[in-house]
Amino acid sequence: MSSDPVLSSAAIPGAWDVPAHRVELRRPWTAPVALVIPVINEEAKLHAQLRRLDPVLDSLGGRVQVVLVDGGSTDGTLRPDGLGETVAVVLHKTGAGGLSAQLRLGMAWALAQGAEAVLTMDGNGKDGVEGVPRILAALDAGFDMVQGSRFVAGGEAVRTPKDREWAVKLIHAPAIRLASGFGWTDTTNGFRGHSARLLRSPDLAIFRDCFARYNLHYYMSVEAPRAGFRCVEVPVRRAYPEDGSVPSKIRGWRGKAAILEELGKACLGVWRPTAAERARAAQAA
Repeated sequence: MSSDPVLSSAAIPGAWDVPAHRVELRRPWTAPVALVIPVINEEAKLHAQLRRLDPVLDSLGGRVQVVLVDGGSTDGTLRPDGLGETVAVVLHKTGAGGLSAQLRLGMAWALAQGAEAVLTMDGNGKDGVEGVPRILAALDAGFDMVQGSRFVAGGEAVRTPKDREWAVKLIHAPAIRLASGFGWTDTTNGFRGHSARLLRSPDLAIFRDCFARYNLHYYMSVEAPRAGFRCVEVPVRRAYPEDGSVPSKIRGWRGKAAILEELGKACLGVWRPTAAERARAAQAA
């Protein structure tokens, strides 16, 4: 982290479990809303995505700044010229864990800076950046968890591989609907918005190191409605590349089996916090 006092950041509460990391604050943090983008080795896709984000964030008048959480990229993902002016801070995760660990880190850092809400989106270029104001508007309307969906009216599922679409529509979303009591349609989509009230809630206690791979998304989809938080879906665009490639870190049957295992555990309430975990989370709430 920079030694310049203008570019100092507030510490993450010790009661929150986050992976070891290094903070690279590229410009002063002044926004009330963070857009957290977890990424690893997505050089060309990420840089193109950030260029598309530039005018969208400009239109919001500095209300949203980007927190990039890198999981250990070895390509040119973190080239300064590729990040441009869009990324305010890069969090270099050096500790253990995958996507959920990156999300915990980005969310915790943003909340420590006083963020009132945190949006998340993937860093592989699939998400339509025009959805950012739409998700933000739903948060402004008082919703605590806003799920971007390509499968609701106005949403766009572009070149989605059929096996993935069927898995979401026939397995993943129905299971989470049943467990949560809420009508989710696009439960694998990481394009979301969250109120600070939800993220800080001891009833959810999301800042625990049991959330390491993909399970934090599933857990929150199940538990946020159950805990009484206001939830909604808004239409977004999610497009796969024209060349037929599938940008994803989920590989082979073993990866898919791990997803199903985490889905099952989320639906069965395996990760609901104990009384001790709720009390620890309340220390930083």
